[in-house]
Amino acid sequence: MSDCRTAIRLLWLGALWLGVAHAAVAMQSPDSVRAAAEQAVRAHYALPGSRIAVTAAPLDPRLQLAACAEPLRAIVAGHAAAAPRMTVQVQCPQPGGWIVRVPLQLQLFRTVLVTNRPLLRGDGLGAADVHAEERDVTRLGYGYLENLDQVAGRTLNRAVASGSVLTPGALGGRRMVRAGDHVQMVARLGGIEVRMAGVALGSGDNGARLRVRNESSGKVVDAMVSAPGEVLALP
Repeated sequence: MSDCRTAIRLLWLGALWLGVAHAAVAMQSPDSVRAAAEQAVRAHYALPGSRIAVTAAPLDPRLQLAACAEPLRAIVAGHAAAAPRMTVQVQCPQPGGWIVRVPLQLQLFRTVLVTNRPLLRGDGLGAADVHAEERDVTRLGYGYLENLDQVAGRTLNRAVASGSVLTPGALGGRRMVRAGDHVQMVARLGGIEVRMAGVALGSGDNGARLRVRNESSGKVVDAMVSAPGEVLALP
């Protein structure tokens, strides 16, 4: 009987020890790890006028992380460009701590310039040609422009469809002719060249089409920019 009681007591003590040992090994909440990664991304990409949406993916359920006594440290690489899918390293900075990589989905919304109508190569850009629109810039791999100051006096080096986000690569040089400029209108017909004074009604670089008013007759004609201050009348 005594042996039975001793065995029961030992079993009870063993169960108690196991319970204490299990309780001592506290586990880090997966949600806290994900939250640290999300907060690091928000802080890294936060800019005035931006709107950020970031969601960390669920961690592998088999992953067991011991509770960290220190605040978690999440690191976003300084050179990392904003992308729809990213990975952030979260670490427990205490001695013997752990490191885990957390995948995230990121959307970074900013106000960018979008074209109102189809534009041709050589066309100048003005307030009537574009509007501001919020877009997810993580998906704009060719860059974007945010205000009219960035396009002032510039022309397009390629055609751009209506509803396109303007990119730095779409901009060419400065306009050879601006609206309101006094220009030389050149008309060529059968080897004969006639020059007339005109006023440009549009802006553009070499090769751009615009309307020009003949200063003598008042007639408005279609023309193409051929040089600074000079346009070629079109038939």
